[in-house]
Amino acid sequence: MRLATLAWTDLPAPSGPLLLVPLGATEQHGPHLPMNTDSVIAEALTGSIADGRTDRIAGPTLHYGSSGEHAAFPGTLSLGQAALELAVVELVRSADYFRGVAIVCWHGGNAEALSRATQLLHGEGRRIQVWRGHQVGGDLHAGRTETSLMLHLAPELVGKERPAGATEPLVAIKDALMSGGVRHVSPNGVLGDAAGASADEGRQIFAKLVDDLEQFLTQP
Repeated sequence: MRLATLAWTDLPAPSGPLLLVPLGATEQHGPHLPMNTDSVIAEALTGSIADGRTDRIAGPTLHYGSSGEHAAFPGTLSLGQAALELAVVELVRSADYFRGVAIVCWHGGNAEALSRATQLLHGEGRRIQVWRGHQVGGDLHAGRTETSLMLHLAPELVGKERPAGATEPLVAIKDALMSGGVRHVSPNGVLGDAAGASADEGRQIFAKLVDDLEQFLTQP
């Protein structure tokens, strides 16, 4: 089910399904991927585990997150940490009809705000889970991993270039990244290397992510 397309009378009673909220970002993803890459991936993951079920419902996507590290690139829009935290808190507070809320996040920059919001909401006795997706062994941003995923999910939005950017591990560039932002370590905005990306690889990565998300939601 998709909440945005239903009338309130279409919702099951008396107890609601689990509400799944895709959380992405609007930020640069190199010269070859669209600004909404994180949202496309989060929304696709949410739909894959909600469609065809009555015990889960996909909420509308939150397209803005905390993306200050990408601010030097034109087009990036960010709520910032404090506003994102407050947005998640108020959204979950408004969702008492549902048996719980699960945030499906595909942007690492949202992690701190989500952690604080979750701690506060748990303290209020509210039911919230946060799944933060990542590909084990994948690159950090707009490299082969995300390019492959987008070639699988939305190939019409992917440019022909397969650029390389900063390819060092996060531990090697973290200080420079925190102090100067992504552009300081990668002028083209890529943290990784998109060479070799393919739709087939994206399909395999996506399937693994769906499995991981499913296991997360069904764990005791």
